[in-house]
Amino acid sequence: MAFALRLAARLPLRFWHACGAVLGYLAWAASPRYRRRLKENLQNSGIAPDARALRRLRRQAVAEAGKAVGELIVLWGRPLDEVARLFAACEGWEHVEAAQAGGRGVIFLTPHLGCFEGAALYAASRLALTVLYRPPKLARLTGLMEAGRSRGGLKLARTDLSGVRQLLAALARGEAVGILPDQVPAAGQGVWAPFFGRPAYTMTLAAKLAQRSGAPVLFAVARRLPKGKGYALTITPPPLPFTGEPVEDARRLNAAIEALVRSCPGQYLWSYNRYKGPSKPR
Repeated sequence: MAFALRLAARLPLRFWHACGAVLGYLAWAASPRYRRRLKENLQNSGIAPDARALRRLRRQAVAEAGKAVGELIVLWGRPLDEVARLFAACEGWEHVEAAQAGGRGVIFLTPHLGCFEGAALYAASRLALTVLYRPPKLARLTGLMEAGRSRGGLKLARTDLSGVRQLLAALARGEAVGILPDQVPAAGQGVWAPFFGRPAYTMTLAAKLAQRSGAPVLFAVARRLPKGKGYALTITPPPLPFTGEPVEDARRLNAAIEALVRSCPGQYLWSYNRYKGPSKPR
C-alpha cells in the first residue's frame, strides 16, 4: 500500500483536488445525514447574507471537504521537503521565531479550516512539533495515517492523559505542539460556549497548556490556492489572551476561530459535528 500511495502521489495536486471535489459531491448525494448536518451548520451560522450566497457557499464547502480527502494522497505520499514546497506563501512565521526565542515553546491552534493536515507537515519541516490527534475509527487506517504524519520533526500524541503529558514535555523542551481547537473534547475536558451563536462543547486544554507552560499561542491556517497551485499559510496571534477563567477562555477561543472561518468560509469543514455532546473519556 505504501508503494501505491507514493506512486499515486506523483500525480499533480490539481488532479487530486479535482478527484476530491467529485468525491465530495458523491458523499453529499449518498449520505442524508452528512447532507443534513452540513446544511444545518451552514444555515444556522448566519455566515451567508442571503439564500443565493448560501447555496454558493454550500457547493464550495462540499467540494472543499472532498479536496481535504483527495489531497491526503499527496501530503502523505510525497517526501516532506516536496510537501513543504507546495506552500507558495507563509505569512507570520516571525511570530514562531519570536516564540522560539523565548524558550517556552509554542502552541499552534489549527481549526478544521483549509488544509490543516498540510499546516502541521509544513511546520514539522521547520521545527520539532508534537500534534494531538484522535485515531481513526477504522483501525486499519491507523498505520497509514501515522506513517503519513510522523515525518520530519512531527510526533503524534493521542487524545488521552498520556498524550497531554507528551505535549507538556514538548513545551518544557521549548518545542512546538499542535491542537485542533474546534474538536469536541471528551466529557470533563471542556465547557459550553457559543460558536456561531449556538452552544458548542469547547476544549479547555489549549488555555491550560498556555497557563501551565507560559508558551505563546498562535493560530495557523493553510488556505488552498485555486487550480491546485498549493497553499498559503497564515500564522497569527489570538486577538485576546486567555484569562484563566474556563468559560471566558472558551468564548475567546471560539470567537477567534469564527473570525478565521469568516475570512475563508468555503474551506471550513461544516460537515463536522461541532455541536454534539461530549463522549466519555477514553
